[in-house]
Amino acid sequence: MPTEVVDNPTEKRFEIHVDGKLAGFADYRLLPTKIIFTHTEVLPEYEGQGLAGKLVGHALQVSADTGLRVVPTCPYVAKYIERHPEFKELVDSA
Repeated sequence: MPTEVVDNPTEKRFEIHVDGKLAGFADYRLLPTKIIFTHTEVLPEYEGQGLAGKLVGHALQVSADTGLRVVPTCPYVAKYIERHPEFKELVDSA
């Protein structure tokens, strides 16, 4: 089952696609130096496959690569960062 994570700036979200179909997304608000992750969702038919972790991991890596600070208001993103200390240095309080 091929997966792909893409940034969809028009919708202001990162998306994960499985076999070319939307399987989940991570909404964000983009500021000049920060990205605020507000909500992460995997569609019910794709739950339990580890897609949220792939999605958020990719989104955080893109944020790091572009020099953005991260504000994890989404509980899933905050938990992911707790479990993956390599991203803790990205966190900005607001």
